[in-house]
Amino acid sequence: MAGIKLDGTGQVKMATLEEAQSAAAALNAQAERFGLAVKANAKNNATYISSYKRIATPLVGKLKGQFGLISDLVSTSILTISRPGGGDVVKLRVMREAVAQLKVQLEIAISQTKAKHAKHEEGGSGPSGDT
Repeated sequence: MAGIKLDGTGQVKMATLEEAQSAAAALNAQAERFGLAVKANAKNNATYISSYKRIATPLVGKLKGQFGLISDLVSTSILTISRPGGGDVVKLRVMREAVAQLKVQLEIAISQTKAKHAKHEEGGSGPSGDT
């Protein structure tokens, strides 16, 4: 088996999930930068939070139509880190947990999409006509 072929809907969903995976990697990088700033006791950490929100907000829109629950997960993380008050350590923990949950949910969605939308082609490499 050279690779899984997907139907049209599956291809669209996989493209969305691949974009979401790259955004999740960017969110992870931003969360880790925020972690380094918190560890160094930096005072102006609002830029890290706004950068996280800037990356996560378009992701919500991309995922909303096809993967609503995953989109809600990202929305919840945005709302939680946007709350006034609370320490930076708490916000950092929320960021890291949200990114980890997002990565797991995307992997599950990818495997389910492959299972649901796989095209099963029959026959060999030659023409499929009987004479």
